[in-house]
Amino acid sequence: MSENYPKITALIITYNEMGYIERCLDSIQFADEIIVVDSYSTDGTYEYLLSRPDVKVIQHPFSNFTRQKSFALSQASNDWILFLDADEVVSESLQHEIKSTLAAGTTHAAFWFYRQFMFQKERLNFSGWQTDKNHRLFRKSKAHYCDSRIVHEILNVDGTSGYLKEKLTHYCYKNFEDYKGKMLKYGQMKAKESFYKEIKFNYLALWLKPAWKFFNHYFLRLGFLDGKKGIMVCYLNALSDLERYRELKRLEKKNELAYYLVMP
Repeated sequence: MSENYPKITALIITYNEMGYIERCLDSIQFADEIIVVDSYSTDGTYEYLLSRPDVKVIQHPFSNFTRQKSFALSQASNDWILFLDADEVVSESLQHEIKSTLAAGTTHAAFWFYRQFMFQKERLNFSGWQTDKNHRLFRKSKAHYCDSRIVHEILNVDGTSGYLKEKLTHYCYKNFEDYKGKMLKYGQMKAKESFYKEIKFNYLALWLKPAWKFFNHYFLRLGFLDGKKGIMVCYLNALSDLERYRELKRLEKKNELAYYLVMP
């Protein structure tokens, strides 16, 4: 990167990301520093990262997404951070926009990125994701992750946020089992988040929330226009909500059992 640009640290957290991480790393070669925090992958991800001289890799135990990302953030040498998921790719046009935006100078402390979701190698244009956006580029000195969220983390920004026009490419769907595993994991972590906030399980939410998620994403958010892939994605997104309430019920029962076991 030219000396006229502020230096950027690219951050990624990983766990078993082979098949995704290669494209992600190749798309961020413009960054001055690339740091990957791996939570003890078992599929060869860590060994692959060690083989790349352009990457500084650190292994760190995973407790939740917010803590893992906050740890990664603490390792960065530069103030400007580009924080990506391992299944995201920065296109050449987005690379140019990032560099030209920072080179021109900005008063914003962070930037929102819209994302183009990919179903394997095909675009997913609807199914509830068409307005999805995330903070991906920000100043470390002006931002931190909200401690109250352990999944789908929120970045608190001290200052204004701008928007980049070019979209970040998100390869969200490799195959059915891979995406299902992700959705179940997210549901379980959302359940833990609800449990810590003392949100109580109820059967009405167990059935209504997933049904509403599918109806909203498939019909109101036009998932039916994505064809068969829209059905699968909307179903699995609804399954995540179902798993959230199933897991919340299990956590409450486990907590009740522990309470009775320690009673005199």
